[in-house]
Amino acid sequence: MSDTLLEVRSLCVHHGQLCALDDVSFSLQRGEILAIIGANGAGKSTLLRTIAGLHRPTSGSVLFEGHDINGVVPYRRVKLGISLVPEGRRLFSSMTLEENLLVGAYHANPGPFSVERVYELFEWMRARRKQSVWQLSGGEQQAVAIGRALVANPRVLLLDELSLGLAPIVVERIYALVPDIIAQGVSILIVEQDVSQGLAAANRVHCLLEGRTSMTGVPSEFTNEQIDRAYFGASHEATLRVAGLGE
Repeated sequence: MSDTLLEVRSLCVHHGQLCALDDVSFSLQRGEILAIIGANGAGKSTLLRTIAGLHRPTSGSVLFEGHDINGVVPYRRVKLGISLVPEGRRLFSSMTLEENLLVGAYHANPGPFSVERVYELFEWMRARRKQSVWQLSGGEQQAVAIGRALVANPRVLLLDELSLGLAPIVVERIYALVPDIIAQGVSILIVEQDVSQGLAAANRVHCLLEGRTSMTGVPSEFTNEQIDRAYFGASHEATLRVAGLGE
């Protein structure tokens, strides 16, 4: 059996005339955490939404366990084992915490995660399971969104902008749960604007710049200068030099 669980090959995605992703390729191994980093507009969310089946690629392929899934609709990708925690959480605001989790369990695969297991991961949830999600804080809503994805028992968990809009202490608590999730046989693809968080959590990193791959490899292989160049591009370096800040 190959160690490669998910593979993206020469992926191109357009939004109308705008090219959001241009010839992006990478793979996700079993038990691995891969961080996708990049500035606003780099194509990170488009990439995850394409893997989840919410965008159709212009060209290229998404393969899961060696099988091309370009024609597979989103809910069937969930059954295959791909779950997305979308940017902005996208909870059902008219429902309770527990009802949101039960929605995630509707197409669940057999596996270690259940609503009860999520309550064990997030101990505060059980006492507030009947509370409407709109009454929760941003960090609590993010935890519910993660729990909703986990109860489907994914093999690949897609986390889009995990730390966006959250206080650092809340982000730290959420990232502290990642090893427990990996221990259950889940591979994770994290999209992050927070470079330090993404690099600290990941086995490998893939940087996007204006829809194209600008860097890929093991985080420890790169200097801060190389990461800045991949993240911001040459034009950013030129701006700093003109301003007298790049020396």
